[in-house]
Formats: sequence, C-alpha cells, structure tokens
Amino acid sequence: MALTAKRAAFFDVDNTLIRGSTLYFLGKGMYQRGYFTKKDISRFVLANLRFRLTGKENREEIKRFQDAATDFIGGHNVEDIGKIAQEIYDQYVSPALWQGTIDIAQKHLSAGEEVWLVTAAPEDMAVLIAKRLGFTGALGSKAETKDGKYTGAMLGLLLHGKEKAVAVRELALQKNLNLDDCYSYSDSHNDFPLLQCVGHPSAINPDAILSLRAMAEGWPIHDFRRARHLAKIVSPVVVRVAALGTWLTPRRRRR
Repeated sequence: MALTAKRAAFFDVDNTLIRGSTLYFLGKGMYQRGYFTKKDISRFVLANLRFRLTGKENREEIKRFQDAATDFIGGHNVEDIGKIAQEIYDQYVSPALWQGTIDIAQKHLSAGEEVWLVTAAPEDMAVLIAKRLGFTGALGSKAETKDGKYTGAMLGLLLHGKEKAVAVRELALQKNLNLDDCYSYSDSHNDFPLLQCVGHPSAINPDAILSLRAMAEGWPIHDFRRARHLAKIVSPVVVRVAALGTWLTPRRRRR
C-alpha cells in the first residue's frame, strides 16, 4: 500500500519570520560576550552588506560571505555557542519575531502539515528557533565541527538562492512530501527558487522585486510591516483620546 504524500510549509527566516538578520543577532551577542573584536564584527557586517547588496548569484560575494559567516565561530566550543545561542534567542530573536508569520505557521501545524525553516543562517541557530516555536525542523548552512569545536569551515554550500530549493527537494524525498501541495514563504526575490519549487508560494514583507512578481503571478502577499507601523501611530492616539475622555468626563460628587 502506497504511503500518502504529506504537505509542508517552508519559511525563510530573516525579515520573513524575524525583523532583521539572524547572523547579525548571533554576531552581536557573541561580541558583547567578548568572543571577538570590533574589527572582527565589522568585517563580518561588511561581508553581509556586500552580499545583500549584490542581489545576484555572484559566486565571489557568496564565497566572501560564506567564509565570514563561519569564520567568526571557528575554534569555539559547540556546546558553549549553543548556550549563548539560547540567550541570544531570548534577548534579540524573540522580541523581533513577526507574530503574523507565526500565526500563518501555526495554521499549517493545526492542519497537520509540517513547518520548516529554510535559511542561509547557521543550521544550529535555525534549529534552535524552530524548536522554540514548536516547528517541525530547520534547514540551514552547516558549519563543520571537529572534536566538539567549530573548525571555521562550512560543510557544503551556503543555503542561499537555488541551494534552498535543492535542500527542500532533498527533504521532500526523505519525508515523502508532495511539493505541488506544499507552501513556501519569503521576503526576498533571491528566494525565487524556493518559492517556485512548491505549488503554493507566498510573499511576506516582500522587497520591491518580489512584490511585483507576486502581484503578476497572483501569489498571496502578507505585509506585517504596515500593520506594525500603523499600530505605532494608532496606539498612542488611542491612549491620548482615552485619557482626554477620562479628563473631560465630569466626576460624580461624593454624597
């Protein structure tokens, strides 16, 4: 008897699930704990910025970013970095989560579908985020370890662009997932391969190029940035109006 294919939803992380960069949060937390100098983190941030501004599959920039992303944890104990990652999640990642994205993921879980994170960030950090949120699992860039320490090298390629689609297809074979019935979510046009490898792609907080493509293709678009900005404007106004109403309401005289 043939097994019935399962369905899953795949979510990008940076600016899709959280406001900002997972690697930036990790680097900031490690810097604050004395793991490296301002020069080290400046080099990493510069590589990150150059990589993001390139916007294309530029092998040189991807290699530069890939080296920077793994070099800063090189030589450090895996267990120690794991403990720090827990603290960084509580300090930086948790407050930066997009609740709207979590709500979408929870709907998939409630429907009996798997939820996977797919990110260029270190897989260990991605797995931690997935566990904290009760998701099925995570796919990320794999850092090499030896004798309980990170070597500073990467296993395989950076999980970016088309590599995300490759990883999802491999997972689909392992998990018996029917990708035509699966979902994917991202904020970036760099994730076209991820979005197009499933039957139901969606955009979350899309950049300009992805926004245009999503509208042309009729893909669902969720923009939680506007809702958050509106809340910042509306909430203070509501508080002021309520306070004004209280002040203007005549007080009853005591008998």
